[in-house]
Amino acid sequence: MGLTIAFIIIAIYSTALILIFFYSLAQLNLLVNYLSNKRKNEEAPKFNLLDPKEIPFVTIQLPIYNEEYVMERLLENISKIEYPKSKLEIQVLDDSTDDTVIETARRIENLQKTGLDITHIRRENRQGFKAGALKEGLEIAKGDFVAIFDADFLPESDWLKKTIPYFKDEEIGVVQTRWGHINRDYSTLTRIQAFALDAHFTLEQVGRNSKGHFINFNGTAGIWRKDCILDAGNWEGDTLTEDLDLSYRAQLKNWKFKYLEDVETPAELPVVISAARSQQFRWNKGGAENFRKTVWSVITAKNIPFKTKFHGVMHLLNSSMFLCVFIVALLSIPMLYIKNSYGHLGWVFEVTSFFIVSTIILFICYWFTYKSIQGSGFDNFIDYIKLFFTFFSVALGFSLHNTVAVLEGHMGKRSEFVRTPKFNINNLTDSWKGNKYLAKKLSPNMILEFALMIYFLFGMYSAVPLNDYGLFPFHLMLFLGFGFVFFKSLTAKA
Repeated sequence: MGLTIAFIIIAIYSTALILIFFYSLAQLNLLVNYLSNKRKNEEAPKFNLLDPKEIPFVTIQLPIYNEEYVMERLLENISKIEYPKSKLEIQVLDDSTDDTVIETARRIENLQKTGLDITHIRRENRQGFKAGALKEGLEIAKGDFVAIFDADFLPESDWLKKTIPYFKDEEIGVVQTRWGHINRDYSTLTRIQAFALDAHFTLEQVGRNSKGHFINFNGTAGIWRKDCILDAGNWEGDTLTEDLDLSYRAQLKNWKFKYLEDVETPAELPVVISAARSQQFRWNKGGAENFRKTVWSVITAKNIPFKTKFHGVMHLLNSSMFLCVFIVALLSIPMLYIKNSYGHLGWVFEVTSFFIVSTIILFICYWFTYKSIQGSGFDNFIDYIKLFFTFFSVALGFSLHNTVAVLEGHMGKRSEFVRTPKFNINNLTDSWKGNKYLAKKLSPNMILEFALMIYFLFGMYSAVPLNDYGLFPFHLMLFLGFGFVFFKSLTAKA
């Protein structure tokens, strides 16, 4: 390997490591915000729902698409929401293309007979996908406030009573609640997803919101002020994460968001790796698309402080960290050989300490978010250590898949909104077998993921002849991560 190539590899590797380090510092700052907010007891103006004059009209929107397995559960749950019937309407925004439409219509008709104001809204086409459905429903929505629930969400009956009062403050455009997980312990895959989402819904959402930095409506389990949606330019379907897009446009127009960590809205996590893949792809590509669309508006905004801009940029770059991680992983083996071929470049390898420090920072941050939900104590800490390194390994295993998504997003390649299949999985005895919405084809990335598993096995082997075990733990996690993703994909046939 020539010295010029070695320097190019070192430069790319170091840049990716430093970006990861900046991301971890941003997370550390959010942890400080999160912990300081825990000690605050904020009083906020609230509607008095005991006074009929203060009860606002609410529209609940349920955007659905081919949801055979969860429609009955969804409608039964939503029909139990406690709120004056004269001030509540429910819109079932049904873009389904299969025979679930007939059964959904029958169930809605039965609910209408109970006096519930619920309508079945069908479109001629799926233009704009979920964003298009929400926008079309909004045109005829009666409510001043619009609550949105995806098909796998199960809000408690008093959900509106806990959330709608905060809109007494006329500057608040959105109230978002924390996601819960009804099938957290179903498998390793669901535990990992729950772990990552818990970190987002505690550390990140509270950490940003408590200091007035931009947060995002999470696509579901939240309420919008109708005027806020319209003022921000309404729903747009030009990215795969329409929720993040509208959130930033609203906050750039000075609307405030209220995040309620204490209000949990349970939902179902994907139990098959193909479903997790499609969800991860959409979220990560959408994040990159929103960076491309919005970052300049954030940087040049006159109405927000520098720190909010910094956190906004890092937030929009969240998904791009997978690209940085993948670069670091891929180049780590050439770097091992460079280190042993060019002794005089030894000082360069101090940059590797950035990755170690970044990992330690994330380990600390995630522990605080883990214990806020799961509790502290020695046993929980041991469970946390095991879960953290399992999560870290599998996240590395997803890095190729998510890097493809991020690159497509940054390059502006358009793709269809691929929904995440729902399973109606509530406990360990439920099975996903036979779900007709599962992807039938294996992911083309699988071949590369198998090749990368072998590549990092070679990385572990290289430590022996080179007598350099510094990167061995990293290569072991990469080997296990890509192996997990490959074999899970292979055995699930999806």
